[in-house]
Amino acid sequence: MNIKPELVLMSQSAAILTRTGAVQVELPERDAELIKGVQWGSLDAFPTPAYWAYQVIARRLMGRPAPYRLGRSLSEEVGACLLGGHGIPASVGIAAYHRLREHGAFDNRDVSEQQLLAWLTEPLRVGNRTVRYRFAAQKARYLAGALPMVRSAPTFSTGKELRDWLLGAPGIGPKTASWIARNWMDADDVAILDIHIMRVGQAVGIFPMHQTVERNYMDLEVRFLQFAEALDVRASELDAVIWHEMASSPTIVKQLVAHLHERMAQSVPARRRREPAQTALVF
Repeated sequence: MNIKPELVLMSQSAAILTRTGAVQVELPERDAELIKGVQWGSLDAFPTPAYWAYQVIARRLMGRPAPYRLGRSLSEEVGACLLGGHGIPASVGIAAYHRLREHGAFDNRDVSEQQLLAWLTEPLRVGNRTVRYRFAAQKARYLAGALPMVRSAPTFSTGKELRDWLLGAPGIGPKTASWIARNWMDADDVAILDIHIMRVGQAVGIFPMHQTVERNYMDLEVRFLQFAEALDVRASELDAVIWHEMASSPTIVKQLVAHLHERMAQSVPARRRREPAQTALVF
């Protein structure tokens, strides 16, 4: 989507304090339309578009961008992302990744599914707790199939090229493939539509309440990329900032889920009359 330059009256401002002074950020008035049907909202009101634009700019200026690359090689990045997500706490997925990396699972050598499973079934130390990795057998099977393929990967010029190629690997769907591509290539042409991004997108109004990542991933991705472009921020930064803030703020997540439940309850009767088989919400 190409957004034409236009004169926009700025009426919201906030200061960002840095080590060397203060930077004034000005954004359009809260009632101004960002994209069709979505207003900027107040920059101090979570989770409005203005709020997220401010958060991205603030992190950038304060030298605290949300980190996202996990591996030192594409094989390591694939391993880290395959071991995370899908109900696995980030800390547990990272611990499992470090365990396999210490054993050399991502080096240029073949490692059997049985060996990967043995490593994944060993207890993991996460903080002060000892935990066991869920889905060890499934992830060992996926890694055993994906890693040899990744070691012979061609060269990619865009994140989408890498994402689409990764969809041919065992256990890698659109979200995981996009996650790997964003991390490894610093890509802004893909989006990682996890539960946090979906909730924020539904609350803001960029994602239709009835669409799901299982059925509508590519359409939702286009909507998110258009959202980032309209905010004039990098999609990779926006994605990472939303995930980081949501993942570290359980109270905010609960409030947002309650808000979405209320919206869903209000919209269900009318939608059932129009689309009886297409009512879904990510929780």
